Amino acid sequence: MSCNTAMTLPVNCDDDVVSNGADTEVQVISYRDALHRTMHEALRLHDSVIIIGQGVDDHKGIFGSTIGLAQEFGLDRVMDTPLAEEGMTGVAIGAALNGLYPIQTHIRADFSLLAMNQIINLAAKYKYMFGGRFEVPMLIRMIVGRSWGQGAQHSQSLQSLFAHIPGLKVVMPSSSQTILDTYPSVIAEYRGPVISFEHRLMYDLNFQIDPLLTKQKRDPFGSYVVRQGNDITIVATSIMVLEAMRVADHLAKVAGIQCEVIDLHCVSNPDWNLMMQSVEKTGRLVVADTSWREYGVCAEVCRVVAERNPGCLRKPVVSLAMQPAPCPTAKSLEDMFYPDLRQFANAIATLVHGNEEHGIQLPDTQSMADVYKRFKGPF
Repeated sequence: MSCNTAMTLPVNCDDDVVSNGADTEVQVISYRDALHRTMHEALRLHDSVIIIGQGVDDHKGIFGSTIGLAQEFGLDRVMDTPLAEEGMTGVAIGAALNGLYPIQTHIRADFSLLAMNQIINLAAKYKYMFGGRFEVPMLIRMIVGRSWGQGAQHSQSLQSLFAHIPGLKVVMPSSSQTILDTYPSVIAEYRGPVISFEHRLMYDLNFQIDPLLTKQKRDPFGSYVVRQGNDITIVATSIMVLEAMRVADHLAKVAGIQCEVIDLHCVSNPDWNLMMQSVEKTGRLVVADTSWREYGVCAEVCRVVAERNPGCLRKPVVSLAMQPAPCPTAKSLEDMFYPDLRQFANAIATLVHGNEEHGIQLPDTQSMADVYKRFKGPF
């Protein structure tokens, strides 16, 4: 499913509403507030919804996304859990099997590793093992912990691990719009387990929300063209969609290079036809993911191109992802661990012009943690 919109880039705006130059008004809402809105509306509209997780009822409320919900809807629907991820995931699966809709939160995606047996061997397989007679409708929110100082055990982006498992849907919202398009639809209509990876660096960002676009019911498991171009295709996930839009704007201004940017969004069930149409048009492909290259989203995108139409590529695919090592704790090392905008721009310029001596002005190197949120400490 394709949706061409410029709403993906965050905006700097203190107002709640801005004009879009037409008869409708464009709302501005932060990533955090979009999450809070969807959690609130899920509890208000569906008596079966419960929210469970470590810290969902405290004063920080999962980085602000569940603040006040326990006070409004009660502790029997918004409840804290002990440090027992496997047991609590088992409780959530049992609740789903008995008519409730649990929304389980992991304040770090890494913590879900303690519940892998429940997620992979039970939630993903119940429907298959019992001939469709049992369903496990639930949403598991996992937060990618990158900022700085998170280290090796609090910063992993594990989407390809879960996307590998039949029976799990895995989404990576890249904006407030995609949250509002995805969560309500999934909670109201989809009868299986969904895992969502939310990037912590986006929580404070404001995004434009067009009411007309919101009313158009998009596929919650779709992929979206967020910028059109003819020179090169960028397939990206999560916050790398924002980086792709930034690099596309820069290269358009300084070199006239027009990048087509695809938000993969649902990494377990991408719209491969949409992606192939773009790659066949541009002949060049860069894949930008929030995890490692090896055996991940980057590798899967390359596999599909190689199987479907490798001859459409004028140049080999370039992948941008984390370095093949655990994440360092020191910020100076972490900045080298993740790709930056300069590397991104250089990869595209080299592909389009055919050599590394392209002479195109590159943006300054700057850590995403400094661009999107300035941290004073690791938490």
